[in-house]
Amino acid sequence: MRDVPWWRSGVIYQIYPRSFADTDGDGIGDLEGIRRHLDHLVWLGVDAIWLSPIFRSPMADFGYDVSDYCDVDPLFGSLGDLDRLVAEAHARGLRVLLDWVPNHTSDRHPWFVESRSSRSNPKRGWYVWRDPAAAGGPPNNWRAAFPSGSRAWTLDPTTRQYYLHCFLREQPDLDWWNPEVIAAMRDVVRFWLDRGIDGFRVDVVQCLGKDPALPDDPPGMVGLPHAVLNDHPSTHERLREVRRWVDAYPGDRMLVGEVFLLFQADVTRYYGRGDELHLVFDLPRTLHTPWNAAAWRERTVTSQAAHGAVGAWPTIVLSNHDTPRHRTRLGSEARARAAAVLLLTLPGTPFLYAGEELGLEDAVVPPVRRVDPGGRDGCRAPIPWDTSPLHGWAAAPWLPWPPDAAKRSVAALREDPASILHLYRRLLSARRTSPALQAGEWIVRDAPDGVLVYERVAGEERRSILVNFTGEAREVAATGRVLVASDGAGEGGAFGGVLGPDGAVVLAT
Repeated sequence: MRDVPWWRSGVIYQIYPRSFADTDGDGIGDLEGIRRHLDHLVWLGVDAIWLSPIFRSPMADFGYDVSDYCDVDPLFGSLGDLDRLVAEAHARGLRVLLDWVPNHTSDRHPWFVESRSSRSNPKRGWYVWRDPAAAGGPPNNWRAAFPSGSRAWTLDPTTRQYYLHCFLREQPDLDWWNPEVIAAMRDVVRFWLDRGIDGFRVDVVQCLGKDPALPDDPPGMVGLPHAVLNDHPSTHERLREVRRWVDAYPGDRMLVGEVFLLFQADVTRYYGRGDELHLVFDLPRTLHTPWNAAAWRERTVTSQAAHGAVGAWPTIVLSNHDTPRHRTRLGSEARARAAAVLLLTLPGTPFLYAGEELGLEDAVVPPVRRVDPGGRDGCRAPIPWDTSPLHGWAAAPWLPWPPDAAKRSVAALREDPASILHLYRRLLSARRTSPALQAGEWIVRDAPDGVLVYERVAGEERRSILVNFTGEAREVAATGRVLVASDGAGEGGAFGGVLGPDGAVVLAT
C-alpha cells in the first residue's frame, strides 16, 4: 500500500464543530473539544478529520458565510487553538482537512463591504453585479437555494445594481473571472497549507465558473436552485489552477469537492485528467440510493465504470451535515449496521459523519429551536459523550440531543462489545489491515434476490462481502471465515451459508 495515496486508502471523519464537544460553557462545540477527543478517533481507527467551517463568520449559514478566510471564529477558539489541534492530530497520525468556501463570502466580508460601497470601488468587480433587466427587476430568472424559491439576486439600494447570491442574500457570489479574486483565493489556500493543513473539502465546486452572459435557466427548470444546474466549462480551468497551488506542497495534500448537480450523469469531469480534484462527492447519487440490492449494485457498477474510464477514484458517503442521517432514513439499527459494512468495503474513499459510529438518529427539533435556513437542524444534533445529564458537554447545547442520547453516548457504547460503535471499530480495523478492502479490484457476484454479493481482490488476498437488504433470512452460496458480521455473530468461524435479516458479513476467502 506504500504506493497508494493516503486519501485513496484511508477513511475521513467529518466533524461538524458546533456539535462535536463544548469545553468553554457556551453550548457550542469548539476546537478544544475536538482536541480532547482525538484519542477517540484514534481508537476508532480513522485516518483523517474534516472540519466543517471554522472561519470567522456572522453565522447566517453557520460558517458557510465567511467574513475572514484566514482566522478562526472566536466561537470555536483561536488560530493558536487550531495550530495545537493540527499538531496533536498529526502526532497521532491523523490528517486534518478544512472546509473551504470559494464560491461566496459573507456580505460582511471586507471585500464585499468595499464592493457594494460604490460602482467605482476597486473591488466592485470581485463580485457578480448587474444592472436591472430592461423591463426592470433582476437580471435573469435564477433562483437561490435558500430560502426555497427566492430570487438569486438582491438589489443594492445605494448603487442601484443587483448582486448574485446562489444561496442566502447574506452570501454574495464572488466573480471567478476576475484574476484578483483568483489571486486572493490563492493566498487563502497557501495560508492554510503553510500552517500544515493537509487539504480542503471545497464547497459547491460546480458554482465557481458561471456563464458570463448569465442566461436564463430553461423554462422547465425555473424554480430549481441555479446552484444545482450551474455546470460551466470555465469551472475546470479554475480547478486546474487550484490544483497547481496544492500540488506545489509536499505530503500528499488533497482536494475533495462537493458537486451537487441534479441532471449530470456522473461527476468524473471534475477530476480532469488527474489535474483537478483528487476526490469528488457525487451527492445526489450517493446519499439517495434506495435501500435495495439492485439499486446499490447498479449504483456501484455505474460508478466503477465512470471512474475507471478516467482513472479516478470514487467517494462513499452515507450521511453529512446537510442530509438526514442514514440511521433515520433507513429506519432501523440493523439496516444502519449493514450500511456500515457497505460504507467501509465498497471501492472508494469512505467519509464517515461524526455520530454514525454511534448509530445516531436525527434530533426532533421543535419549531422554537430551529435555526438553520435550510431546515437541516436534525442531522446537526450534538454528540453525546457520556451518560451524565449534559453528556460530557460544559453546558446545554445549541440544539436538542438526538434520541436515546445516554444509551447512544460514546461511554455507554464503548462498554458494550456488541454495540454499533464496536462494529465500526472492527470494520475499520479489518479495512486498515487489508489491501483488498482499501484499494482492491471490485467484482460483483450472482446472488439471491435482495442480496448484494461482491469481492474485493488485491493480489492473493480476497474478501467477500454479503449484504442482505431484506427483512428475511437468505441462503447464500458463499464460503469463508467470518471476519466481521454486522450483528457480531459467528466472527472468527466459518460462514454457515445463511445471511440473517438485514445482515451483512465480511469473509476471508
